[in-house]
Amino acid sequence: MTIDAVDPYAIATWWSEAMGLPLGEGDEPGDDEVMLRTEADPFLLFIRVPEGKAVKNRVHFDVNSADGRTRDEEVERLLKMGATIHDDLRNPDGTGWVTMLDPEGNEFCVCRSQAEKGLPE
Repeated sequence: MTIDAVDPYAIATWWSEAMGLPLGEGDEPGDDEVMLRTEADPFLLFIRVPEGKAVKNRVHFDVNSADGRTRDEEVERLLKMGATIHDDLRNPDGTGWVTMLDPEGNEFCVCRSQAEKGLPE
């Protein structure tokens, strides 16, 4: 999966921390392409493009914590990392999600964890 970026290294580093995935071997600041390795394909590739983001993403990540954090704790963690809340769609009964923006303005959703849904992780 390839994601357009103004600064591939910076945004890949942000997602590396957010998702707990390592950067590709040898990736450095200033590179035009930076990879995040996953345990199996597909990997994530951030590539430099000349234009900034202009419209809503057609594809986005759904993030939920596998580290025992709740959806709300994950939202707080990502806010501290520099994400912003775009739309808060949490419901009083605990369902729903939060649409957030990464530091380059790409939308992603933070959903309830498997444990919060009553499912095994």
